[in-house]
Amino acid sequence: MTSPSLTPRRALLALAAFLSLVGAAFASKEKPVIGLSLDTLKEERWQHDRDIFVAEAKRLGAADVVVLSANSDDTAQVRDVESLISKGVDVLVIVPHNGSALSRAVKDANDAKIPVIAYDRLILNANIDYYLTFDNVKVGEEQAKYATAHLPAGRKARVVRIYGAPTDNNAKLFKQGQDNILDPLVKAGKIEVVHEDWATNWNPDAAKKIMNAAITKAGTNLDIVVASNDGTAGGAIQALSEEKLAGKVLVTGQDAELAACQRIMRGTQAMTIYKPLKNLATLAAKVAVDVAKGTKPTTTATLDNGAKQVPSIYEQVIAVDKDNMMATVVADGFQKAADLK
Repeated sequence: MTSPSLTPRRALLALAAFLSLVGAAFASKEKPVIGLSLDTLKEERWQHDRDIFVAEAKRLGAADVVVLSANSDDTAQVRDVESLISKGVDVLVIVPHNGSALSRAVKDANDAKIPVIAYDRLILNANIDYYLTFDNVKVGEEQAKYATAHLPAGRKARVVRIYGAPTDNNAKLFKQGQDNILDPLVKAGKIEVVHEDWATNWNPDAAKKIMNAAITKAGTNLDIVVASNDGTAGGAIQALSEEKLAGKVLVTGQDAELAACQRIMRGTQAMTIYKPLKNLATLAAKVAVDVAKGTKPTTTATLDNGAKQVPSIYEQVIAVDKDNMMATVVADGFQKAADLK
């Protein structure tokens, strides 16, 4: 005879009660629990974001933050988000690896009444609540402006373009900003793009292969490499070093990573885009705590993600080279002067 405690209905009721207790254990408005799903922690900048975010969330609301990193794997990130939903977090903050791959997971969060904040990278075709980021079109514009301010005199500049991950919507926005500056100069005959390609997963090795292919195709008479971040810049500079061209070809970057700042001070990389991560991560923590407690944050813009106009907040960016490194990256405490020697 089947025990009444094991009937399907009683089993379901027991499971529901258990999940309710689990959720209550993880989430309360007095001490919110924030789920932070990161694409990766392989890059230095995301380690900075994580540390600042966690510290600020705890300071603001005595909030607990559950951090999961997907190591640039879409399936793993969907699994991470589902795990955070099952833990009953009060709010989800997501840095997507692929902005198009998380719509199903976001729908599950919507069904669970958990607000979703996209951090730095937009989640596409999904009902997200807020988007916090830097002005990514401006990033690309600043990279291209710096490059085109250093064109060779009296001849057409030969340019290589290395874009970011094709799965990252931000990479497309960086390219858009670069296009805004470079396309008119291409049409005017002042520059020639001799090679261009996308670096899968922002991988420096992929960038090195792109740079090697550019040299094979177009030769060593190159002037500028518009690389979309410091990792791809590093890969390009490796390839240039093999041809004894490092420091002779202007290379852009982004993120003010330590290795890139060192390259800038030593002359092999020309510039980087410094995004004051402390500002964005601090803002994101405040917004996440406010949302978890039921307070509506003030936004400054909206952005269409294919499903809705998403309330958004933009932070500003700064172009950094050897001349203003100390006044920006070092003065903010993002890198130490002693480490740049």
